[in-house]
Amino acid sequence: MANQLYFSRDSKCFIEFDGVVWEVPVLDGFSFSQGNNTSEVVLSEMDSSGGVSRRGRRAFNDSLAPGEWSFSTYVRPFASSGSGTGKADGTATEVHAVEEILWALMAGADNYDASTYDFDRGGSNVITPAATSTGTIVNFDQSNKSTLGTCNIYFVMGDSSRMVMKLKDAVVNEASLDFEIDGIATIGWSGQCAEVIDFTGSTIEDTVQPTDGDTTNDGTAIAVGDIWLDSNDSHRLYVLTNVGAGNEASTGYVDEGTESTSNFIRNRLTTLTVTPTTQDPDGDTVNELQSSYDLTLTGGNITITNNITYITPEELGVVNVPIGHVTGARSVSGSFTCYLTRNTSTFDSDRSRDLFEDLRAITNVVTNSFNLTFSIGGASGNRLGLTCATAHLEIPTHSIEDVISLETSFQALPQTIDDTDEVVLTYKV
Repeated sequence: MANQLYFSRDSKCFIEFDGVVWEVPVLDGFSFSQGNNTSEVVLSEMDSSGGVSRRGRRAFNDSLAPGEWSFSTYVRPFASSGSGTGKADGTATEVHAVEEILWALMAGADNYDASTYDFDRGGSNVITPAATSTGTIVNFDQSNKSTLGTCNIYFVMGDSSRMVMKLKDAVVNEASLDFEIDGIATIGWSGQCAEVIDFTGSTIEDTVQPTDGDTTNDGTAIAVGDIWLDSNDSHRLYVLTNVGAGNEASTGYVDEGTESTSNFIRNRLTTLTVTPTTQDPDGDTVNELQSSYDLTLTGGNITITNNITYITPEELGVVNVPIGHVTGARSVSGSFTCYLTRNTSTFDSDRSRDLFEDLRAITNVVTNSFNLTFSIGGASGNRLGLTCATAHLEIPTHSIEDVISLETSFQALPQTIDDTDEVVLTYKV
């Protein structure tokens, strides 16, 4: 009998959150793993009267380390076509994104209202859908919490004898956007989970929703929480939410936009506007900075991190399992690169050389403040805007290559230390 092999290209990713499952197409290179923490006891003694010195050791498994996962998705905004099976919104033309479930979790959402299609926390929206002219806003207003919303991430692997891996109680820790000039706009996601579980035994493949009395792959009767792969619909994943008495039910799903070929974004069209909060940062009535700087990017990155850590008990005699997570300081940082330029025709002082000189000159200002507005994908069409209203810029560094360029690192800061407005994202189509 031949061994079953599983190839990453035969894999699909699904995210279950608050009774709904989202299909999220991921790129090659996804990963998940969970190790364990061990301790060691060693003997170290002097010679006995017989000239023997024991040098043995013992090892113990103390606890499971938090599971770690990572994958990448394309940035894929779209205008919903309205209510219906698999739709992201009940109102046509409102903007959504294939990857918005991940932004919602990262920004603190712990609830999804399937009747209104809203992600929120404490009644306040984390994602505010709007029509194409306005765009949908992702904010971090509800992210000042010690814990964030969790989800279950499922990877269905293989094109036969499918294996299902469940990442239980997963959290989104980091999102990283790279402006690769000749690429498609991509977000690298990573996070942790409490457990990585082979869920194949709790899975049933069928053309119709299982009913009471059906059994899963391990031969047990179906139960709430088991997985149904709809073999009549490309093995779409559902989680059973009710079993018995003819009232079997499973989660709803959202997959709108996943099969579109027109909602990708080209990085080459990305623009950046750099505007100082004040032209006179030291308050001496002399303008040390220009009103704005005209920079054309050659690359860049923005990384948003929740700095999450997991808490694990330390009981003796058992292998402890992580019981929950806590957030650390929220961090929004990045960098952008551009050629070293100056305007020689009009001698305008608003190019990259001038930005370097002006930042280098204000040595009596310990924290500067600039508004950075990135438009990934350009000024029209499918695009993702990121606004850092009060970013602190570091002095640009020179890179000596065929064409000399500058790299400028920045820290996106809140207006006050307890605010949540480091960055605001806006999806438009």
